[in-house]
Amino acid sequence: MKIPCGAIGRCVALLLSAAVVCVLVLTFGAQTQAQSKTTASDQELPPLIRSVKGPDLYRAYCASCHGVDAKGNGPAAAALKAKVPDLTVLAKNNGGRFPDALVRKVITGDDVIASHGSREMPIWGPIFHQIEEDVDRGNVRLENLVKYLETIQLPK
Repeated sequence: MKIPCGAIGRCVALLLSAAVVCVLVLTFGAQTQAQSKTTASDQELPPLIRSVKGPDLYRAYCASCHGVDAKGNGPAAAALKAKVPDLTVLAKNNGGRFPDALVRKVITGDDVIASHGSREMPIWGPIFHQIEEDVDRGNVRLENLVKYLETIQLPK
């Protein structure tokens, strides 16, 4: 049986089309599956900002949980298991002295607080170091954020 050349061409085209569709389905399926594995916290992360100013860093990375006023009433606070701490009373709750070393450890992830969740939750310290490609301003960001938090403490 002789198969006309046109039929062979159409078969090859049909097979190639089927292969492309299979690749697209597999790729789309893998992307969908990967996206379904991301957590809500992954999808709600704030964009990285280049600023090194304490107030800017607070608004970008902390206010969603701790609130603009740092009282623990941010828009994401209700979704968390534990009550979000009021950051304006850190010194008051520490005998009148701002616990800068503890605050640094919490931000960098060296001291995990139950309300900050598991290690999968972004701890800002390492992220602060990775914003720029050509220079590391992570320690500057960390220190400026800690200093800012110290300035918003309520009087003793």
